[in-house]
Amino acid sequence: MPTTTYSPPPLEAGTLRVTPIGGLGEIGRNMTTFEYDGKIIIVDCGVLFPEEHQPGVDLILPDFDSIRDRLNDVEAVVLTHGHEDHIGAVPYLLRLKPDIPLIGSQLTLALVEAKLKEHKIRPYTLVVKEGQREQVGPFELEFVAVNHSIPDALAVAIRTPAGMALATGDFKMDQLPLDGRLTDLRAFSRLGEEGVDLFLVDSTNSDVPGFTPTERGIGPVLEQVISKSPRRVIVASFSSHVHRVQQVLDAAAANGRRVALLGRSMVRNMTIAEELGYLKVPDNVLIDYKKARDLPEDQIVYMSTGSQGEPMAVLSRMANLDHAIEPGPGDTVILASSLIPGNENAVYRVIDGLTKLGANVVHKANAMVHVSGHAAAGELLYCYNILKPKNVLPVHGEYRHLVANAKLAQQTGIDAERTILAENGTVMDLKDGDVTVVGQLDVGKVYVDGSSVGAITDADLKDRRILAEEGFISVIVVVDSSSGAVISGPEIHSRGFAEDDAVFNDVKPKIEAALAEAAASGVRDSHALSQVVRRTIGRWVNQRLRRRPMIVPLVIEA
Repeated sequence: MPTTTYSPPPLEAGTLRVTPIGGLGEIGRNMTTFEYDGKIIIVDCGVLFPEEHQPGVDLILPDFDSIRDRLNDVEAVVLTHGHEDHIGAVPYLLRLKPDIPLIGSQLTLALVEAKLKEHKIRPYTLVVKEGQREQVGPFELEFVAVNHSIPDALAVAIRTPAGMALATGDFKMDQLPLDGRLTDLRAFSRLGEEGVDLFLVDSTNSDVPGFTPTERGIGPVLEQVISKSPRRVIVASFSSHVHRVQQVLDAAAANGRRVALLGRSMVRNMTIAEELGYLKVPDNVLIDYKKARDLPEDQIVYMSTGSQGEPMAVLSRMANLDHAIEPGPGDTVILASSLIPGNENAVYRVIDGLTKLGANVVHKANAMVHVSGHAAAGELLYCYNILKPKNVLPVHGEYRHLVANAKLAQQTGIDAERTILAENGTVMDLKDGDVTVVGQLDVGKVYVDGSSVGAITDADLKDRRILAEEGFISVIVVVDSSSGAVISGPEIHSRGFAEDDAVFNDVKPKIEAALAEAAASGVRDSHALSQVVRRTIGRWVNQRLRRRPMIVPLVIEA
């Protein structure tokens, strides 16, 4: 059922207003606003990647309309970690107001600054660490270490006189993290003793039982797969997955191979990670891509982007033989990432394409070459029992994940009325330990299509899908401006039809007859006559050819 939108009342004194703008009911676009005493902070500002039913779209942004007129009230944007679904929309927000301060860890801000440099924006930044507290307007922020599939991830506790909210960002509870940086359960316990009034918690793996396996189990598997490969090895992963790249570097070094990074974002992010000390590159392992092609094929590992089947990413281009590296028999391709919901078909197409070329494709379904960066159900239960929050808002997940997370909270004794199943745009007020839903904003998707932002609508995407699936027909008719009689045409052209244009000869007399009937009724307006043409040929094509194409009629008066 469509969501009923209604405006929230004015914010009462002593009340914290929380509004998720993105990230609920979807994997991506994570963004939540917190308002107290007329001031706002934003936690995360990410993008969503398009699915097949959104042709031509590059990125999908949160809808900034609810804060567009209040940007002067925004004290800061707090970024929990450096993944695109949490930082990717920052440049588009700062286009509206470039001096909004950004707060985050060292690696997170370095990745954001590199992205903003491409948009020619120099941001105001504040680097923070776990254990640090900062007063930002009426908000006291405390940062807590959490581990994830990227270093330097932080949860943030937001204290106001109305109460405390704790947002985890993306996290898991790996007890043997590669960088030794544990999710700080002691800090969680301390916050729980103080009293967490609202817990905004990652839901991505809430329907996965047990515990997420440790990252350390991946290294030996990668090393073994690489050792058995007779020719080249190509590893695809997210361009910001520093831990996975580290394991590939180490496994390659153990097998006497060199590593070349492929993909602009991969090279940029790993350069930043190495400069800041998050990536430890073994001596004489990294090699420039152009020089790598001169090495013997059993001495090279390519680390590339494209693990989600993105059409223009390196791996997809390889599968389509549209890249200088053409996989073949004896090559090994490792997909070292999880499948983001919605990308399954695209990924399996790439796997099939690589397999047809003769490559041995290794992925999560047939080898332990990736573990998730998100807490599974067992870890979430631990968090609920440690924190004992008064209210829970599951975030960061599709609807089934939010429901599963709410049920976990309820299993630990939290009342069902205090586990809030919200959606993007739901406005919630926190006061005296109680959370009340007070409004529902109409928040949509903002599409980035080439250089245009927000110009493409859902109606445009529907037109694109019709063009792709049903084809296109144009009809040109010239009529007498005084009598309405047909002088020339109808001239009919089609695209995307198996049939020759001659198939439309049968409908031309019907169009002429419909126009004559309209003219006899006194219709002379060219737009009205165009609609007559559209209806006539549309009915005929649907009945005769079982198609619903896009029809563009043009009636010219002479």
